[in-house]
Amino acid sequence: MLTAVAGLSISGMTHAEELPGTGNYRPATFQQLSPGQLPQPVSPAEQLDYSAYKNWLQAQVNELEIPGVALAIVSSRGLIDVQTLGVRSVAENETVDAQTVFRIASVSKTFAGTVASQLVSHNIFSWDDPVAGILPQYSIGTDPATQSMTLRHVLSHSTGLMPHAFSNMLDAGVAYQKIQEKFHEIPTVCAPGECYGYQNVVFSLVADVVEASLQTHYDDFVRENIFAPLQMRSASMGYEDYINNPYASEPHQRGRGGWRVSTTNPAYYTAGPAAGVNATIVDMARWVQANLGGVPDVLSPELLAMQHTPVVETPYGNYFNRWPKVQKAWYGLGWRIMDYDGVRIVHHGGGVRGFRSEMVLIPEYDVGMVVLFNATTSLANDVVPQFLDTVLAEVTSQ
Repeated sequence: MLTAVAGLSISGMTHAEELPGTGNYRPATFQQLSPGQLPQPVSPAEQLDYSAYKNWLQAQVNELEIPGVALAIVSSRGLIDVQTLGVRSVAENETVDAQTVFRIASVSKTFAGTVASQLVSHNIFSWDDPVAGILPQYSIGTDPATQSMTLRHVLSHSTGLMPHAFSNMLDAGVAYQKIQEKFHEIPTVCAPGECYGYQNVVFSLVADVVEASLQTHYDDFVRENIFAPLQMRSASMGYEDYINNPYASEPHQRGRGGWRVSTTNPAYYTAGPAAGVNATIVDMARWVQANLGGVPDVLSPELLAMQHTPVVETPYGNYFNRWPKVQKAWYGLGWRIMDYDGVRIVHHGGGVRGFRSEMVLIPEYDVGMVVLFNATTSLANDVVPQFLDTVLAEVTSQ
């Protein structure tokens, strides 16, 4: 079994408990948190002016009266900027700060990609081993072709199964373990590897593979082999860890009269690889840094190359495919990869009831960004292209 790297020190990062609180600042203004001191000399990304982007985001948040937001801009060497805005809950008025925990929803898939890549790199199995050989207890899909489905197909959403298979059951509160009984009913729409179809339930087969291969629960594996070595001290897996955390942000949806606290659907937590991670903005800043290559003892260049390489082209129709400067888009292994205005980027977004999250990496310029919202808001669709346009304009002007 893989083990965590002991004593890992992440350059430029400060533990969340050591960051100052933000105070009460509504009407909204961004509160600057200490990003720590980056070593000299600074990189080009660390010299860019991000004020226009932060001002734009603040103005949008104020106009939409979004309850709470957290933003981090990061290089491979550490934090460039960490800022928060608003409240954890409109019902209690506790301010969002560095300790505030958000649900990151489908950005959890990027962690699952790392889990699978770690197992492949340790020769536990290969990307092209059929899942049916690892999990013979399941009959998946309506066509025998699905028996050739591999872990690569699962992680890249190229299983050939009907897109979003049984996500409606998760939405209705049915747990993954119950949905497994219906795997044989999922329509097969193409042979594995021949078409793209985004999944939540089927994607979560990664957890079954981990447990069958290592006799270790998926959540425990993530804690030991990702959260611990990356010092993501407030990150957690699952519903109980979320509802029992005193710093957890509440979900919000817009209704008559404005934003209201909404209910939490625990079913998506049972599909842990798809949507099971809870984290603070500082935790997610560490995740950005590691995925930019800043922690090679945990996420090696070879492992990152596995995940960030295109596997299957994604068709037009998703919100990111409608960004005007996207020239081509693919799914890799737990990540989306795009050519944006001539620059290769790596991205994932997420949304569950009452939360949105967006994360993007620009490896060529050694910079990444993550934004967390405790509200279901379409503003999340715009935060990545606005950031990319800001960075590319700054780089061009230098």
